[in-house]
Amino acid sequence: MASRRGFGAIRKLPSKRFQASYTGPDMVRHKAPRTFQAREDAEAWLAARRAEINGDEWSPPTKQKPITFGEHAERWLTNRPLKPRSRYHYRGILDRHILPTFAGVPLKHITADLVDDWHYRMGDGTPTARAHAYGLLRTILGDAVQRRLIEYNPCHIRGAGNTKRVKQIEPASLEELATLTEAMPQRYRLMVLLAAWCGLRFGELSELRRKDLDLANGVVRVRRAVVRVKGEFIVGTPKSDAGTRDVAIPPHLLPVAKEHLASDITGGRDGLLFPAAGDPGKHLAPATLYRVFYKARDAAGRPDLRFHDLRHTGAVLAASTGATLAELMSRLGHSTAGAALRYQHAAQDRDKAIAEALSALAGE
Repeated sequence: MASRRGFGAIRKLPSKRFQASYTGPDMVRHKAPRTFQAREDAEAWLAARRAEINGDEWSPPTKQKPITFGEHAERWLTNRPLKPRSRYHYRGILDRHILPTFAGVPLKHITADLVDDWHYRMGDGTPTARAHAYGLLRTILGDAVQRRLIEYNPCHIRGAGNTKRVKQIEPASLEELATLTEAMPQRYRLMVLLAAWCGLRFGELSELRRKDLDLANGVVRVRRAVVRVKGEFIVGTPKSDAGTRDVAIPPHLLPVAKEHLASDITGGRDGLLFPAAGDPGKHLAPATLYRVFYKARDAAGRPDLRFHDLRHTGAVLAASTGATLAELMSRLGHSTAGAALRYQHAAQDRDKAIAEALSALAGE
């Protein structure tokens, strides 16, 4: 409802914000280019327009071109502080899944129906990509709401941004882990063991240097990680702030670590622990590791096991010792409790299986 004034009008919107308008000397009603949080701000804007008219300084406002989703998305991606891998990931999602539909659409014209139709047309063949695309669209439009470019976020599909794990991860058994490690080339055995028993990510492992392995105190210091973006290795901080951590090394791994440090590692304290084959100054490419890892997992009878699943294995092993949620988060470098909770649940499931196996023994 608009309130009449001596000059102009102020209307309170359903959003609780205020919209100001006035009739200019051209006999056309002009609205303020934005809404106001307080009535006083709307009154001040009208007073400024009236002063322009009285001072013969007024001119018809030029009609601003509406901001499109594509323009806002580019600004969001450019200004947001992101790690290189995340920026590359978001860029791909925008280009493949979002911009073909929304690039030229003005932000104010994106409705819930338009979002629903886009989401439906994506289909359910790639649920993870669909969920990531929806989550990114919702985030960018949420930023537009915060910047007052739109009144509300039109993304309202319940659960659309959540993904269900397509592949249920089965952690490696201790026997499988031992066989897999033995089947790996000597230079990569410690890498496998640190992934499995310390829960380190591939990017953290491939950036480890001699100075990061403190055998006197039995810890590995995670301070950096490396990602590969468009063929280029980029060194930065770990995946999250919690990723910067000291991880205690299980004592039974210390002899293996000492043996690895005694091997031919060039570069002194800054020498990479697991460099590229044939070039100790370069980072190990994932494809190089996978070539030997795939053979080793076959030897262990686990062709389904991915290298990242070793981290899952280590997390479940840690949870099975009775580690608290906070301890798991600290050890794994998680900033939220969700992932650590999954590992605790997996450990509980494993304990149930052990109990059933014990009953089976008692019945023999």
